Amino acid sequence: MTNINNIIGPYYGLDWLGMALSLLAVYLLGNKNRNGFLSFILANILWVILGVFFMKSVGIVIGNLAFLGINIRGYARWM
Repeated sequence: MTNINNIIGPYYGLDWLGMALSLLAVYLLGNKNRNGFLSFILANILWVILGVFFMKSVGIVIGNLAFLGINIRGYARWM
């Protein structure tokens, strides 16, 4: 029998949520919906939290802070 912790994982499902928000963002932006940037912004914030508190990964933190800046710029410059 599969243990629910094997599915959710050690990050309490937050990594799954970050992935889902990123996929939603790509879908929304592909349909020319500005809210895709908001979804990416939430995903970036979540990945930074995961990188700092759970994974202890500097690469994940720096990468997602850069993506966060890009997504904030994209949202602000949307016409």
